[in-house]
Amino acid sequence: MTTPPGLAAKALCAAADEALTEASFRTGEFAEAERLFTDAREMAARDGDSECAALALSGLGLTMHMRNIGQLVEGEQVPDDAVAAQEALMREALAAWEKTGNAAGTGRALFGLSLVFQVLRRDWNGGMTYLWPAFGLAEAVEESGDLYGASEIHRHVGFYYLYRDLRPAEAVRRLSCSLALRERIGDLRRVPSALVALGHAQLAAGDARHAAASAYRAVELARADGLLPWRIRSAEEILDKADAAVRAGGRLDAG
Repeated sequence: MTTPPGLAAKALCAAADEALTEASFRTGEFAEAERLFTDAREMAARDGDSECAALALSGLGLTMHMRNIGQLVEGEQVPDDAVAAQEALMREALAAWEKTGNAAGTGRALFGLSLVFQVLRRDWNGGMTYLWPAFGLAEAVEESGDLYGASEIHRHVGFYYLYRDLRPAEAVRRLSCSLALRERIGDLRRVPSALVALGHAQLAAGDARHAAASAYRAVELARADGLLPWRIRSAEEILDKADAAVRAGGRLDAG
């Protein structure tokens, strides 16, 4: 039985996405995801499947981004050439998606490019140039079935309101939406980081008790699912902060 053109490349993309998820949350080893996305890109190009080729390009960009994040969380500096390489890959993915006319893919690619500026360069203005139009396409991303992609867009808009525009109530709304989308996926590896982000926003909004509840659940899930040590630490840190805020509030109320 002959496999129809495009199906094999899409299967490779699906396998690569799983490898990327496992590396991002549990192992920190990205070589398999990179290999699979590269193979998918080459196969899609041979098959003339422009959407799958664009999907593989986006996947390679995200793989590079998560590898760079691994350096940042360990206190290392991401070299300028690594940041430039990620930007070039993300721009190539965006151009590929725009050629397809696929709104969901374009939204994902715009988000990917925003990460270069918002996360790696700490350039909020540059990042929002791409994140706002990605946010405008978040519904298309969700309707395409990419709940995690939609969750990530809402998550980073939430960060904008939490750390840049300083509107914690709006941050809570965006980050609650991000969490809800991840919970619909049913993959518990992806949930703790959404809870951690929501806990930070709830704490900023003065809701220490809900922040503590979010953080406690994040710690439980992160430990139970064997997530990367830095992901467990991030959950424990917000739990400590939220617990301290609850205790301080309790003393104030009692006084």
